Amino acid sequence: MRLIAAMSGGVDSAVAAARAVDAGHDVTGVHLALSRNPRSYRSGARGCCSIEDAGDARRAADVIGIPFFVWDMSDEFADEVVDDFIAEYTAGRTPNPCLRCNEKIKFAAVLERAVALGFDGVVTGHYARLATSERAGGEVVELHRAVDHGKDQSYVLGVLTQDQLGRSVFPLGDDPKTLVREEAARRGLQVANKPDSHDICFIADGDNAGWLADRLGPRPGPIVDESGAEVGSHDGAYAFTIGQRKGLRLGVPASDGKPRFVLDIEPVSGTVTVGPREHLAIDAIEGIKPLWCDEPPTEPLDCTVQLRAHGDEHRATVTVDGDVVRVELRDPATGIAPGQACVIYAGTRVVGSATIARTSRSVAA
Repeated sequence: MRLIAAMSGGVDSAVAAARAVDAGHDVTGVHLALSRNPRSYRSGARGCCSIEDAGDARRAADVIGIPFFVWDMSDEFADEVVDDFIAEYTAGRTPNPCLRCNEKIKFAAVLERAVALGFDGVVTGHYARLATSERAGGEVVELHRAVDHGKDQSYVLGVLTQDQLGRSVFPLGDDPKTLVREEAARRGLQVANKPDSHDICFIADGDNAGWLADRLGPRPGPIVDESGAEVGSHDGAYAFTIGQRKGLRLGVPASDGKPRFVLDIEPVSGTVTVGPREHLAIDAIEGIKPLWCDEPPTEPLDCTVQLRAHGDEHRATVTVDGDVVRVELRDPATGIAPGQACVIYAGTRVVGSATIARTSRSVAA
């Protein structure tokens, strides 16, 4: 196949591109320029959008022996990821920008441009596996967890459709990260020991609250306990997320002396409600905007769901009603915030995902 290799400048995407070449594909390396001003995004080895990363990607492409280009997708990234991040926090929700980037940039905008240029698909360094199976309607491409569960990235790929999966190549899903680094060193790739990227690439110092405050300005409001009594104040509800414990600056201690956590965020009044850890437990989720890697379930599905990028799996029953996904958890979860993704698994296979709109807990919980 003719493939675009999305090269972030890290070790994973470099080895993925090299393996695609070894497999006989015609590969062209592409680095995505996501910032209108690259110096405004994270520099050094922590991110995936810096000037240094573009240079690392170019050097890796030279070693592998493939053509290399930089695609400017800063406008798409600003519109679909950065602006969405601000809007979600303004609405009292907690978004996952990496998942949004995969959905709208890496496997929508990039794939669309690649196909328009005559390429067959995109190869990336994500840790996930693909498999094909025969169904009544024909062949289906399945997305599965990676063998290395510590590096598994199927959660952030749960937004991919059948068409996108059919044009994706994930060469790293069967191997642990240690093997990938060793292979990079053998290939002479300078990124072999480069640290993994983490945090949000477009927030230069990792201070989410400060970054949002610069753009949204002060929006003071009260912090209340579950009885409605005011126990503190804040400069912007966007600085909080469900389950947060640190940085609350409460002026009134809890009667039992125990720590309190953010239980709810009301964006219109800016009210943040806090309470004990046990009141974070939820056992029901309503999801919206579902995206299906496979056919959506037509009957209640006994499955597992993952509610954070690096979170645990929870046993659940999922029922789909049009564009609404109802999830009953058999294993209660804590600190789950609207705006995050609920990714549905049948064993290791990803069925699909939905955006968490609201959560609740039964009286028993």
